[in-house]
Amino acid sequence: MKKRAKTQSSRNPAQSQPKDDRPSAELRDLAQQTERQLNIIQRGMRQRLQAEFARGNLTGPQRLVMAALVRTQGLSLKQLSEAVSLAHSTVSGIVDRLEKQGLIERQTHSTDRRITLLVASPPVREFMDTRMHELALHPLLEALRHASPTERRSITRGLNTLAKLLSRTGAQAKDEVFDELNN
Repeated sequence: MKKRAKTQSSRNPAQSQPKDDRPSAELRDLAQQTERQLNIIQRGMRQRLQAEFARGNLTGPQRLVMAALVRTQGLSLKQLSEAVSLAHSTVSGIVDRLEKQGLIERQTHSTDRRITLLVASPPVREFMDTRMHELALHPLLEALRHASPTERRSITRGLNTLAKLLSRTGAQAKDEVFDELNN
């Protein structure tokens, strides 16, 4: 009897030991190193853009309001308050200050004259449409300009591989969340 039990456990070791899904220390270190490098890259790419934004002397909440308005064709004060998750009175004060600086404008809604829309001013729109994209890409363009063709191909291959792997695991994560919601 003992011999048979031993033979069965040796035939199927997965049944006798629980599966360990935890990543190895080496894999965890690689993930942390990759995250650090991606953060460094992201900071480097935003540096010139942030310097340009700093010239505008905007507070964090003011930048938040501006970002919300630039992404839209205009919002009412109520919609803007909801979009930035700040109190109506707070957003009202921010809007007044931004309007005095010429960064936003108030416009009457085209079909309902009772509604006033807040929109980014034309100079802000022009900056966002042209200069911002240029500032955001500049560090990357400069780095790639100094890279050899082999380095450029290597960068592209590595980024494509990482994006493919992340999308694959992202799809799995979405499926797992969906499964949990349905149970």
